[in-house]
Amino acid sequence: METIHRRCFFGLVVLLAGTSHAQTALQNAGNLRIHENGQLGFHTDLINNGILDENQGLVGFYGDNTIDVSGAVPATFNDVEFATSIATVLRTSLNVSNNANFITGNVLTPREESTVTLNFLENAFYNGEGDINKVDGYASITQQQNFTFPVGDFQQLRPLILESQGVNAFANCAYFSEDPNNPTTFATSFDTQNKPASLGEISTREFWRLEGSVPSTIQISWNAQSDMAALTDDVTTIVPVGWSKSANQWVSLGNSGGVGDLTEGFTTSISFVPDDYEIITFGGAGEPLEALDLGNYLVTPNGDGRNDVLEIPELEQSPNNTVRIFDRFGLKVFEKDNYTDEFDGFATTGTVVINKEKGLPSGVYFYVATLHDLGLEFQGFLYLSARR
Repeated sequence: METIHRRCFFGLVVLLAGTSHAQTALQNAGNLRIHENGQLGFHTDLINNGILDENQGLVGFYGDNTIDVSGAVPATFNDVEFATSIATVLRTSLNVSNNANFITGNVLTPREESTVTLNFLENAFYNGEGDINKVDGYASITQQQNFTFPVGDFQQLRPLILESQGVNAFANCAYFSEDPNNPTTFATSFDTQNKPASLGEISTREFWRLEGSVPSTIQISWNAQSDMAALTDDVTTIVPVGWSKSANQWVSLGNSGGVGDLTEGFTTSISFVPDDYEIITFGGAGEPLEALDLGNYLVTPNGDGRNDVLEIPELEQSPNNTVRIFDRFGLKVFEKDNYTDEFDGFATTGTVVINKEKGLPSGVYFYVATLHDLGLEFQGFLYLSARR
């Protein structure tokens, strides 16, 4: 193991010595490899014009300012962490083969160049994302089927959840806190009044761009800044809408309404091919859908015998039921057929199952209870206080 560390360190010293007189950056023009259990921290810019792949170990980007990653060849790292006070700026793509850990600072990519991304290779994942540490620009996947893109703008996380019918050779996503009528990084605009009569208002606050060739469904969520009250006064009318390339207008991508309220919630699409649409946002579906509400619940799984599990008494009327629970972004964290008080704060589905032994974090969640025997569906909120 000591030999491995010496080899990594030696290569780093040579590169720095060869470039420090010209620029404050580490420039790789040869073949640099990080071996198993090796660690390499960048406190300066990286310019990669050589081979920097098949790496093991951990790479980190650290600093009080921005760190730029550029060069002619995308680097591929096994485990990578981002801990900068401002941002890690990608001017060329960076590939992740295992885990990306967002600690502090955004990963910034140019929205005018969708080919420059933080790219997650087959089986790669991430953790630690939040409002001040995520991808501000484009994130992508290679050889993955289902994925939650950790995208947003400079101040908020606005993920898009993708579930595809097959493996995506490549799929790409970015979030834009902009009016589709006047986008800053597109050659054309997307008139929110150009739509079928069956559609209500189209959001002028935000949109996502999603690229992919595999039929897929998506979930997108809204928050207070989305101003959903400008679209509708009925959350059940909210659907995803996309700007169709063939029809050159907005069309509905949903067949059921939103979950939540006008301040916070999410909506799910029907299956569609992302490449058939330029951008995606929220729209009102026109006529309200029938909505049924149960109460809101508190779950405090601390073993005191009170509210330790989610209890919905109405489910006794329909033993043939399904309960699904979602986080505030619409990511499904729990699903159970024939539910009988099983939810105690732990996930059974979704990417958070990686840390399922720790339980879900405290916060507001949405539940949807389908009573198959009665042909009814209810929705509501639950607050999880994760004291154990």
